[in-house]
Amino acid sequence: MDFFTPIVDDPYDFGRIAAANALSDIYAMGATPLFALAIAAFPEDMEAETIAAILRGGIDSAASAGIAVIGGHTIKDDEPKYGLAVTGIVHPQRIVRNNSGRAGDALVLTKAIGTGILTTARRSDTIGPEALAPAVVSMSTLNRCASECALRFGVSAMTDITGFGLLGHLHEMLGTGIGANIEAKSVPLLPGVLELARENIVPGGTRTNLDAALADGARFRDDVAKELRLALADAQTSGGLLIAIPERELDPFLAALRSNGVAEAARIGSLVQGTGITIA
Repeated sequence: MDFFTPIVDDPYDFGRIAAANALSDIYAMGATPLFALAIAAFPEDMEAETIAAILRGGIDSAASAGIAVIGGHTIKDDEPKYGLAVTGIVHPQRIVRNNSGRAGDALVLTKAIGTGILTTARRSDTIGPEALAPAVVSMSTLNRCASECALRFGVSAMTDITGFGLLGHLHEMLGTGIGANIEAKSVPLLPGVLELARENIVPGGTRTNLDAALADGARFRDDVAKELRLALADAQTSGGLLIAIPERELDPFLAALRSNGVAEAARIGSLVQGTGITIA
């Protein structure tokens, strides 16, 4: 279950993004969604056309996942909120967990990051709709293809990148005696993210994420710029999947992702024996 307040101006896009975000937890486990229930809160004076557009966006995202929104519940609230509770199915012995990676695995990220920084900049009118457009496309894109591709290979762990940012969700992926090395410049970023971070236009959650990563033992090489550190900790909405896969399967896996439209997928580092995250 996941829902949140609007992060984009267009109500239809808001519905699509909220639904895609909720579906990601199912895909990150290697599961197949079955159906969804809508969760919504709307102001009493919100126009019916706006409410309909939000709900239609969620229904269309669910349809792209091959499922229906079969009902739900709404309440009155001064601030609009929307999301889905999604039910999925997976064989208990084939669940892909988020903490079962192995030393030597390659780490693959399937979407560029920076949605938190870009949506914050749009809310303050620092950027216009055209600069936010790539983030809207990214956030409304389902992780369905990436998950289905991953299941065709021997992935050892998988998680979706959302509010805790790349570094936070990577920390959750580390098991006992497992650390990670990240190549900062290999991490795909949405256009304009570094420039905005350099100007300190970042959400509060991103700063909190960076502080938490440092407290958890993340180590940055001295030449990793401040703005790139912030981007790696940026709080995401409907981010991509972070996937640990044996090195021998990396090249065919990346080729499969790209041939199925997951064009931004990139190898960003490796799991290693040790502790903590090292970013160079």
